[in-house]
Amino acid sequence: MRVEHFEKGISYNADELILLAKKLGRLATYCRFLKNDGSSIRVEAERRDTKKNSDQVKVMVTVHLPKEVLRVESRKNLAIEAIDSCMEKLEEQVKRYKEMHTGRSRAHQAARKRGKSVD
Repeated sequence: MRVEHFEKGISYNADELILLAKKLGRLATYCRFLKNDGSSIRVEAERRDTKKNSDQVKVMVTVHLPKEVLRVESRKNLAIEAIDSCMEKLEEQVKRYKEMHTGRSRAHQAARKRGKSVD
């Protein structure tokens, strides 16, 4: 898994970078395709001047997987809060991706359509 990180107007301390790596690594537990060389994760964080203080930091996470690209975006006051929000959204997308692209899952879906059980 290759991770690219881009910052614009934001800087992370060492502890925040470690926390970010742990959060991204947790995604790999949901889907084995994230561990492949063909997949990559791109994290973009940007601080913008806005009237609302609650959405000054915009974080975009793009996951390139075989046959699909997953993308989420969140705006929060702090970068870590925005990343937490993005990870919650991404977990659901990765689980759906895994269900659609895993052979065992497809076998279960086909069996359900036929009215048989697969185990």
